[in-house]
Amino acid sequence: MRLLKALVLCGLLASAAAWAQERRLSPAALPPAHGYSHIVVAPRGQLVVISGQVALDAQGNVVGAGDFEKQCVQVHENIKTALASLGLTFKDVIRTDSYITDRKYLPLLRRVRSSYLPAEQAPASTLLVVDGFFRPDLLVEVSVEAVIPEKQLAAD
Repeated sequence: MRLLKALVLCGLLASAAAWAQERRLSPAALPPAHGYSHIVVAPRGQLVVISGQVALDAQGNVVGAGDFEKQCVQVHENIKTALASLGLTFKDVIRTDSYITDRKYLPLLRRVRSSYLPAEQAPASTLLVVDGFFRPDLLVEVSVEAVIPEKQLAAD
C-alpha cells in the first residue's frame, strides 16, 4: 500500500512539475522557426504568447509579395493556426502588437484585423510603424497574447 501511495505521489509531483514549466511549441503548419518558438505557454499554463507572425506559409515562402492585404490575411491565418494548436480562438486573445512598414496600410490592417477580432472583443493593442523586417518583401507582423480559459485548464 505504501508503494502505491508513493507511486501516486510521484505521479502527482511529476504532473505538478510539468504544469509549472513553460511549454514551447512550433506547429508544423507554421513557417520554420529559426532561433525562436512560435508559441510559449507560461508556467501554470494560462498565459500564451505567440511570436510575431509574418506572411510566410508553412514552407517559408512569402504569401502576397507587394500586397499588404494578402500579407495581413496570411499573418492572421498563421495566428489562427497557432491558437488552434492549443484549442484557442481569437476570442481568447487579450493583446496584439502590430508592426507595419507604412501608415498608409493602417485602414487595411484594421479591416483585416476586424474580420478576425470583432470590435466587441477588442484586445489591448499596440501599433508601430517600422523601417522593415528581416525580409524586405514583408510588410506586416503581428504578435499576440492569449489566455487559456480556466474551464479548459481544468479539463487538462
